[in-house]
Amino acid sequence: MKKIVLISCVSKKRAVKSRAAELYTSTLFKLNLQYARKLKPDAIFILSAKHGLVALDDEIAPYDVTLNKTKADERKVWANKTIEQLRLHADLQHDHFIVLAGERYRQYLLPHLESYEIHLKGLPIGKQLQYLKKQVCDE
Repeated sequence: MKKIVLISCVSKKRAVKSRAAELYTSTLFKLNLQYARKLKPDAIFILSAKHGLVALDDEIAPYDVTLNKTKADERKVWANKTIEQLRLHADLQHDHFIVLAGERYRQYLLPHLESYEIHLKGLPIGKQLQYLKKQVCDE
């Protein structure tokens, strides 16, 4: 069984094509990534509103797409595409997933995952940032 962390993309990005791990520039994303690495998972992926599942080393250009304003049927299509991509890297029935993503990003993914945790669920952004800062700074 592998441990896999899924982090949602954010709107704040660099202006040039970059490795996915460096493209997203918001404090929330950076702290999520530091936290994810501290969990020592087997893999970390980004849930991209445009590309679906993205590996940290994938080179992608900046984009302006979000699931936060998308209709449910469009999010279902995105989730199905993303699940198919995830199947190439993970065993959805046996691997354990840690999800660092909002409701709109995880809603239609979770029914496909047998074992998962949702960290930061229900916390407003400010509380998420406080929690993440504490987790990554405490050794």
